[in-house]
Amino acid sequence: MEHSNSVVENVAGNNYDKYASTNPIEQRMMRGFFAALDEMLLGLSPRVVVEVGAGEGRVTEHLVARFPDAAVIGLDLLDDDLAGDWAELGLPMFFGDAKRLPFADDAIDLVVGLEVMEHIPDAAAALREIERVCSGAVVLSVPREPIWRAGNMARGRYLGDLGNTPGHVNHWSAKQFERFVGGRFDVQATKRPLPWTMLRGVPH
Repeated sequence: MEHSNSVVENVAGNNYDKYASTNPIEQRMMRGFFAALDEMLLGLSPRVVVEVGAGEGRVTEHLVARFPDAAVIGLDLLDDDLAGDWAELGLPMFFGDAKRLPFADDAIDLVVGLEVMEHIPDAAAALREIERVCSGAVVLSVPREPIWRAGNMARGRYLGDLGNTPGHVNHWSAKQFERFVGGRFDVQATKRPLPWTMLRGVPH
């Protein structure tokens, strides 16, 4: 999710909606992304699902369709544009901070955080919060650097920043992200849909 938020302690991203892209290459990338997500969700039967960094809500919609009997909640930083997007979806979406999640300990069966950790300067604090509230599984993804930046440059985006997407303050390789998440979760599976790293884990 690329964000246009401007809240203290978090860094703004861009507002390019890759999920709605008509570019055939990007559409193919997103099909691979969602296929990897569906594989990560196999075998899960959560009662409560929270998507941290829900952005425009397109993944939230996917989760609602995937788990029709679950309570699915989307959460992101305060942003008027997102509020408008969410109102059109008619889904339970809330404003909040990944570093101070408004949920009790062990209250959430499945926490999903796709394309959000790269935006959070204190990503370790966000991961601690996700671990605190998670009683079941977590699915996280981040862009794979430098492949992500090379792809941006190939499409003529963010050339002045050598392809770095605005708001991306953390840059992990696949192995680095596995180690980062592995500090708080037992990583059960890793997928690498180009150009992302996606992990599924459970709390230690």
